[in-house]
Amino acid sequence: MSTLRVTNVQDTSGGNSLTTAQIYSGAAKAWVNFNGQGVVAIRTQFNVSSITDNATGDYTTTFTTAFSDANYCTIASCSTSNGLYLEFAVNLYDQPNGAFVAPTTTGFRATYYGQGAFRDPNHVMTAVFR
Repeated sequence: MSTLRVTNVQDTSGGNSLTTAQIYSGAAKAWVNFNGQGVVAIRTQFNVSSITDNATGDYTTTFTTAFSDANYCTIASCSTSNGLYLEFAVNLYDQPNGAFVAPTTTGFRATYYGQGAFRDPNHVMTAVFR
């Protein structure tokens, strides 16, 4: 297998150029799709070593390779099989104790809430950008 090493990438006209840093900055540095109901289980992932079920609707995602700092951007989505509307967010919140939990270089905590209570979605998907 060959390795391609470049510093800049240009289109065929030579007018539009991107550095490799610009190309990589738009790619997710970690992502995961997991089952949040019953036995929590990762379906597929990139740079995620585990999911911890802290409480109903409250999960911690742990990265395989830590980031250099905790200044990353996390996005999330979820769905339920029972038709409940969920308000979801990566709240960085310890819901049983009502305390803020800051992101770390090794992971983050997220809560999922809907119709007046924390809920366990059957599909949880998150992506991390840095």
